[in-house]
Amino acid sequence: MDSKLSFLRFRTKVLFALTVVALTFSGTSILPTTTLAQTTLGPGSFTTVRPEACKPLQQQIFKDESLDGPTPTNQWWSSLVWERFSHNLFAHPMGMVACEDGLSISYPGAAIVAAESAIMGEGVSPNGDIVIGIAGATFDDARLQKASGWFITTRFSSPNADLKTSFGHGSPFVYGSGVSGKVRLKFAVKPEVWHGGEESATVGVTVRGNHYGLFGPRGSHWSIENDSTMVLDSTKDYFSIALLPDRDTKTLEQFRSCAHNHVTESSFDFRFEDGYLVTELSLRTDPKEPAKSDDTLTALYPHQWKYSSDELTGQSYKSVRGEMKLRAGTSFSTRVPIQGTLPLLPPQGIPDRKRMLDYLDAELAKPTLEFKDTYWEGKHLGKLASLSGICESLGESERQEKLIAELKRRLENWFVASEGETATLFYYDENWGTLIGSRPSYGSDVELNDHHFHYGYFIRAAAEIARVDQAWGRKWAPMVKLLIEDIAAPSATERFPQLRGFDLYAGHSWASGHARFGDGNNQESSSESLNAWYGMMLWGEAMGDDRTRDLGAFLFNTERTAVEEYWLDVSGSNFPKAFPHTAIGMVWGGKGAFATWFSGDVDKIHGINWLPFTPASVYLGRFPDYVKQNYDSVARDRKNGSDLNKGWGDLLVMFGALYDPEPAAMFINANPDCHLEGGNSHAFMYHWIHTLNEIGTNDASVTADYLFANVFVRNGRRTYVIYNFHDRPLEVTFSDGTKLTSSRCGMVVK
Repeated sequence: MDSKLSFLRFRTKVLFALTVVALTFSGTSILPTTTLAQTTLGPGSFTTVRPEACKPLQQQIFKDESLDGPTPTNQWWSSLVWERFSHNLFAHPMGMVACEDGLSISYPGAAIVAAESAIMGEGVSPNGDIVIGIAGATFDDARLQKASGWFITTRFSSPNADLKTSFGHGSPFVYGSGVSGKVRLKFAVKPEVWHGGEESATVGVTVRGNHYGLFGPRGSHWSIENDSTMVLDSTKDYFSIALLPDRDTKTLEQFRSCAHNHVTESSFDFRFEDGYLVTELSLRTDPKEPAKSDDTLTALYPHQWKYSSDELTGQSYKSVRGEMKLRAGTSFSTRVPIQGTLPLLPPQGIPDRKRMLDYLDAELAKPTLEFKDTYWEGKHLGKLASLSGICESLGESERQEKLIAELKRRLENWFVASEGETATLFYYDENWGTLIGSRPSYGSDVELNDHHFHYGYFIRAAAEIARVDQAWGRKWAPMVKLLIEDIAAPSATERFPQLRGFDLYAGHSWASGHARFGDGNNQESSSESLNAWYGMMLWGEAMGDDRTRDLGAFLFNTERTAVEEYWLDVSGSNFPKAFPHTAIGMVWGGKGAFATWFSGDVDKIHGINWLPFTPASVYLGRFPDYVKQNYDSVARDRKNGSDLNKGWGDLLVMFGALYDPEPAAMFINANPDCHLEGGNSHAFMYHWIHTLNEIGTNDASVTADYLFANVFVRNGRRTYVIYNFHDRPLEVTFSDGTKLTSSRCGMVVK
């Protein structure tokens, strides 16, 4: 297969090879066989009976009986399927919550405030600005009826009323349909009616300073029932409500012209083009009434409009992610420069061979680590994978073989579920459609948290083995693909939902399976999310699986861009001026928090979004001036002061090297046995720092037509590096015109 960037469009309807019928890899079909407790995939297997170490998931899922297939989880709206109604849902620019009276909507961007601990938007509550419901009815529950890329439909029902509401990321509309009864709007305060009124199908109102358009069908009219209630008199079963960017009557007419084009599907395509990732996000609409076009209106996040040349309307909304700019149409595209990655760092980063061998031998001499839970096992696998790459750079095949053997031993143990075994295996929960590792950790079982964090380490470790032993990769591919599908199936399969935790519109992942929080869903370690997509890229390339490789590259470069905007704010344009920090630790639906789940220490608030340092971590250095600004702020605020041998000082040193590697080289040379964060090693720390010190920091201004390439720059001189995974000729062209050729498997440095 061609290892160059694929120019084929990769559509969401494409399924991975794994289904309940067969798994096909390189032309070989492997039929899964099932016993009472086990399903076998090739030499591997997983259990279908919950191990004792895993807490049981709740049995009830609040989804409509018409919704077939595995239940989506880990999304911005996921609380909807975990409880009768929902916690707060942050679609942006709107916020909503499902409650007994219906769907409550509000504008969280109306009041963005900053404090020492967080960037916060206005709250959402069951009262909201407007509650959309049915006159005389309360609902028994709200259930997910349909989900596409970033839009959902929720069905509210009771014995005497039905209502469906559709809404999604970026949309200023809530669409109502399937109405049984008379639509009722309850306002938090008496609304100011500034356009239309009694007997009007279109009404403009202001509630608590926020502006809305109320759009009934032709021939219908809104009636004011009392100071805080309106009802829709209509013979048709549809309507829409829109959050307006202002109270201009021209804006109301602009929204009215497309108000009855209900969004029914949301989807994405992507392709690679001249070193750029081009992504198109599309909406399909159903015109309920005659209209000039099938257009709708969509508000783009900063990570979208900053990388799009599509025409915008000039109107915008506020959000905790930054300004959202409005576009008319049914699609828009972004063009993001691709950040290349390498499976290992070049040998130029090892100036002292003996010292590196001593580091490696010290690691190899350590007692064999007992098997851990999926997170801490994963961190150990990640460390071993990085050490294997260092051995390859040194040409130390014997040492590498020992590391690869240990990776194989550990993964094979996890990949086989023996009868009676309760730990070091994977369990498939058919009710929720998810794969759970035992032993679990941090709610990866009962709450379905963090699967991409945990399994990303496993996938990268498997890729490291497959890179040097493709036969092993072919043998165990069914189990590796199972992990990949759990976190990143491009379309829903019979076992797994689409892209479980990745939010196609927000551009990043969510960690909580249930999102039952007042601030919506959240993600802490953006860097561990990118580590998962890096692992997919490596696995796909090592195994000649272009689809997995390309999907990994799409996820990696999309989320990388979102991280730069929302965790780091590298341009200084999204965080409010009053926010005193250079980064946040956690992105929530309704806020950005300078915090972690486990510590308030500044090292950890920043470091959790750096680790694990791998060869792919050069992406953190795309904006070197920002790196310096961030490094200086952490150094200033550390409780350990200038003592980098405490806390996560090793990670701070490695991060700072992305701007100026010389102080980092001086530190590691003077402190060869410095204190380390648990997933780090002296060997990789030494290799990382001296690679940057010898050949330079990441040059993001140059791209390549190949994914596994990096450009480093030092004192104006560029060094080009590519890694050829296969024993066949390869020519890579960089955007500055430089060409690099490889005749066989391995690394080329120029």
